Amino acid sequence: MGYETLLAFVGDWGQYTFFIVLCLGLIGLPIPNEVVVMTAGLLAVSGILPPVPTFAMTTLGIMSGMTFGYSVGRFAGHQFHARLARRKSIGQFLARAQQLGQKYGGYAICLSIFLPLLRHVTPYALGLNHMIYGTFALFAYSSAFIWTSIYFVLGMFVGDRVEEIGQLIYQYGLVVIWILAVGFALFMAVKYFSARRKAKSKSQ
Repeated sequence: MGYETLLAFVGDWGQYTFFIVLCLGLIGLPIPNEVVVMTAGLLAVSGILPPVPTFAMTTLGIMSGMTFGYSVGRFAGHQFHARLARRKSIGQFLARAQQLGQKYGGYAICLSIFLPLLRHVTPYALGLNHMIYGTFALFAYSSAFIWTSIYFVLGMFVGDRVEEIGQLIYQYGLVVIWILAVGFALFMAVKYFSARRKAKSKSQ
């Protein structure tokens, strides 16, 4: 349903569809960003849409979505953070995004943009941490350009398998997130029990 709706929107709005859909991010169509960007590449190479404007709208859509997330975190984050964190499915990604932001700063964007869901919440977390906009823009927009270029070009070569391959990449991305989350939890548990053991041996 979502993919057919995307194609229907393209018929009405042309290349501007990709700006609108990607700008909306999590609240847009229930389609992974990978599928959306690869579809843009497919339609561009097929001659259905003009390549340069389509790529520009797609890139600006990703950039705008990231900027919106950053702005919400920077100017209204504390009002929404506690409410969003109560939702288990979102709270885990928010916590992970904040940890990445605190530890790696702008490089967190370079890492998170390749992982589903984290690419949406990391800009929010960096805004919540009051990262300077210039620093955010430097890392976010350059990462968005590279990420979009990769999937746009990939879409030019996979033909009618865009949806299938895009969904597969998205699912593997989710697996990577859970592996990172479990690894981080195990690391923190080992660190915690090691600290307790040291404290206990000192007290004896």
